[in-house]
Amino acid sequence: MSVKRLTKSSDRKIFGVCGGIAEYFDLDPTVVRVAYLALSLFSACFPGFFLYLILGLVMPNKQ
Repeated sequence: MSVKRLTKSSDRKIFGVCGGIAEYFDLDPTVVRVAYLALSLFSACFPGFFLYLILGLVMPNKQ
């Protein structure tokens, strides 16, 4: 039995966080990137920039 892990994607634009999330949930990476950008820009309570930096540092690279 294989456990699915959240890892950074090799299809990366900056750190590979959005691509990794898209791979984990079997979504199109562009949709995840646009949704992330929309949440970050249009929500005053969503600290998207800091969350992305934290995930970029914490998420392991794909092996």
